[in-house]
Amino acid sequence: MTAQRQTPRPGALPAASLGPGGRHFTGWMFTAYPMIVETVARAGFDSVTLDAQHGFATFETIAEGVAAAALAGKPAMVRLPLGGFALGARALDVGAAGLVAPMIDTAADARAFVDAVKYPPVGRRSWGPVRAMGLTGLSRDAYLATANDLTLALAMIETETALRNVEEILAVDGLDGLLIGPNDLSVSLSAGAAVDPAHPGVVAALAKISAAAKRVGKPVAIFANTSAFASDYVRRGFPMIALGPDLAFLSAGAERALSDVFDAPATGEGPGG
Repeated sequence: MTAQRQTPRPGALPAASLGPGGRHFTGWMFTAYPMIVETVARAGFDSVTLDAQHGFATFETIAEGVAAAALAGKPAMVRLPLGGFALGARALDVGAAGLVAPMIDTAADARAFVDAVKYPPVGRRSWGPVRAMGLTGLSRDAYLATANDLTLALAMIETETALRNVEEILAVDGLDGLLIGPNDLSVSLSAGAAVDPAHPGVVAALAKISAAAKRVGKPVAIFANTSAFASDYVRRGFPMIALGPDLAFLSAGAERALSDVFDAPATGEGPGG
């Protein structure tokens, strides 16, 4: 079967899928434990994102988490640790559908990221995607021919410096798009005075970043602390919204379950009927 005729199994996440009017929700995962990843993936999210910067994802749990998401028929992305481009390449080798690189402040940062995670002629990614080929169902030649298009490379915009350089960052060939980190952006724009995604400087930055990306036809994703923020970002037209993390889902569910014990009407019957 030729590379042109093969299509990947569910799990690929091409940038084209994040076009205007799209609504892609990714569940943000601090833990990356397989059963939790699979549970969140089956809860209605379009993908999951395993966090190796502030979360607990390691290469081993990334490999297991990607497979767990694939079992649920969903793609898994990975948010890398600072400067963790080598981990990014390994994550792609085990089937990650995309990577999020934090603290990309300049075009040079973005270029180094792309070099590590895209195959020539776009970058310098090394060959070895044995697990990825198995999960996607693609042959060697088909994977090589399509991997650059089927794996997202998103640069996080989360500092005043990145905001100033956003057009140059977007111009880097092979960078598929951006992901805005409102929390860190608020810390940077307030000079360390506040963690506030609703900070006026952040709100103004959303429009600037979105306009710059629209001019070059690249998508912009954003992290949402709460469902209320996610709703606002939907109204603002962001095609991908990261909601989480999983520990917040767990906490909210546990609190609701306990509260429901006292809110439920008395029936006079025990659990056995």
